[in-house]
Amino acid sequence: MNKPVTVDESLAREFGLTAEEYGRVLSIMGRTPSLTELGVFSVMWSEHCSYKSSRKWLRGLPTKAPWVIHGPGENAGVVDIGQGYAAIFKMESHNHPSFIEPYQGAATGVGGILRDVFTMGARPVANLNALRFGTPENPVTRRIVDGVVRGIGGYGNCVGVPTVGGEINFHPAYDGNPLVNAMTVGIARQDRIFLSAAAGVGNPVVYVGSRTGRDGIHGATMSSAEFDEDALSKRPTVQVGDPFIEKLLIEACLELMATDAIVAIQDMGAAGLTSSAVEMAGKGGVGIELDLDAVPQREPNMTAYEMMLSESQERMLMVLRPDRTELARKIFEKWELDFAIIGHLTETGHIVIKHKGRLRPTFRSNLWRTKPRSMTVHPSPLRHLPHLATCMLLSPLMPCCSSLWPRPIWHRVHGCGTSMTARSVGRLSVVQVPQMQPLSKWTTPRSALH
Repeated sequence: MNKPVTVDESLAREFGLTAEEYGRVLSIMGRTPSLTELGVFSVMWSEHCSYKSSRKWLRGLPTKAPWVIHGPGENAGVVDIGQGYAAIFKMESHNHPSFIEPYQGAATGVGGILRDVFTMGARPVANLNALRFGTPENPVTRRIVDGVVRGIGGYGNCVGVPTVGGEINFHPAYDGNPLVNAMTVGIARQDRIFLSAAAGVGNPVVYVGSRTGRDGIHGATMSSAEFDEDALSKRPTVQVGDPFIEKLLIEACLELMATDAIVAIQDMGAAGLTSSAVEMAGKGGVGIELDLDAVPQREPNMTAYEMMLSESQERMLMVLRPDRTELARKIFEKWELDFAIIGHLTETGHIVIKHKGRLRPTFRSNLWRTKPRSMTVHPSPLRHLPHLATCMLLSPLMPCCSSLWPRPIWHRVHGCGTSMTARSVGRLSVVQVPQMQPLSKWTTPRSALH
């Protein structure tokens, strides 16, 4: 990315924008955007981040009920389960990445929804999945099934969150691209739910977790594109996960959540630092100023473009109370995770990015609300297949494909300060929620886990 790049409509198309969308970028900016600015627009306006082809249909889903505490708009849904507790859950697909690199694609899909759940203050207690693959006779299918299954089991097992149910199907329509839908359920106290809207001008913006690398750049754009014969060449856009770091991140975040330090918190998922910063500031109606020189990096000479679009895994962005930053730093250093103050909130309503002493892009923080126009979607040839969200809870522990599972997937939560057991009851999976312990129980640093 150090070579001069001409930003024009042709490059915008390579980044997944249409000619009309690029015209809107020019209108919003009032000039030709820089490479980093174009990259930010392309990921925020991708299908993965903006739902530009699906939000028309999503609006028709029921989202309100007396037991719904938080519906769409936050990292995960929150439902009242009584006695002052809530179930927090998220379902998400990782289809394209799982076709390109099945193991990491599926593993990082699990890691991403785990973060969405514990970001809101819940301890993850169960994973589920719904999978669609091509025909078994297709030689590509076995490679994808093997990698996806190992990725789901490997990440969940290492983190210690059991897979309690799932569902699988094979159909020729999925020969070109599988469906890999993952779900996580967590438990939290209703009075300790954490949201993502930034607040408090001057409050520090803090980066925690793994360091930023060059993996997953433009992952959100890749996940939104149609595949062709060159799909496998997109492997560099697939993220690489580390479930052991995720486990430490869970424990460190839950420990910090037991204090009053956190104002807002967001995981760095699709579009990485870009989406987390833009969405937090936009939801809170504030501005945010970032100093990319302070971002922990695992590779030398990273550019602003690379850092803003990297989708390196196991990272979080927080807004903290100024008088609690040292308390937070000590917690994350105890768990041997990176902790860095990389910016602060402002009253400008803009996202300001600085790197190497120079002012980089400046955006309105409501960019995440400035969505591209909805796209026309043609009827799917798969509409006769069962609805995945319904099927997901029907077949406990995936008995229909046990011969394809190369190694076991845990069905029990381990070492979380509480024992939660999954049981099969008919065609359902049930997780027992015992007398709840404090959400943060562990105090053992990483060195003791080796």
